[in-house]
Amino acid sequence: MDRHEYKIALSFADALLLRTRLCAVMQRDSHAGADGTYRIRSFYFDDCRDTALAEKIAGVNTRQKFRLRCYNDDTSLIRLERKCKRNGLCRKTAAALTPAQARALLDGQSDWMMQADDPFLRECAVLFRSLRPKTIVQYTREAFVFSAGNVRVTIDSDIRTGIYGGDFFSPDLPLVPSSETPYLLEIKYDRYLPEIIRCLTQLDRAREGAFSKYTAARRFD
Repeated sequence: MDRHEYKIALSFADALLLRTRLCAVMQRDSHAGADGTYRIRSFYFDDCRDTALAEKIAGVNTRQKFRLRCYNDDTSLIRLERKCKRNGLCRKTAAALTPAQARALLDGQSDWMMQADDPFLRECAVLFRSLRPKTIVQYTREAFVFSAGNVRVTIDSDIRTGIYGGDFFSPDLPLVPSSETPYLLEIKYDRYLPEIIRCLTQLDRAREGAFSKYTAARRFD
């Protein structure tokens, strides 16, 4: 299903205020740790022309990007994700990969996808012949959920990148801050955003923007 998605850059003070508000009304993500957070690492792909990067910067109406993703340094289960955006709405498609399959994609080997059981992987087989890994993005996420409207609100912090790529599988990968934005708020929902959530996430100093972790990380190229 297509979902609405909004991103807002936050200061440290705004993040603290927002966290207090959300905890009072929304439920914590069940997959989070004891402190309510989990770590995400993604490896983004692009073609030789950096089409995904250029389209994001230009604000092209219809675009897509691909990434490998794992959680809390657990590379035993990796997801290949395609995120599409059209007319302001987002759609994400994903498939689980083994570490060997993920390594193959990072090495530029995609022929195995033609024989995959998952139709999404078979669909990606030809596309990945022209895609190569570009940059790693890692950050810490706090996630809150609200059943009405299927709302998911996240606060991302400590957004970092591996300069010139790096070893996706290494827990000791050297990382540097990828953005001057200390915190990033993301609000995602299906058909409507409940008024209570709209009020909770309204901050006087914060402004909605088109922040992209991938774009921020590529500034080191």
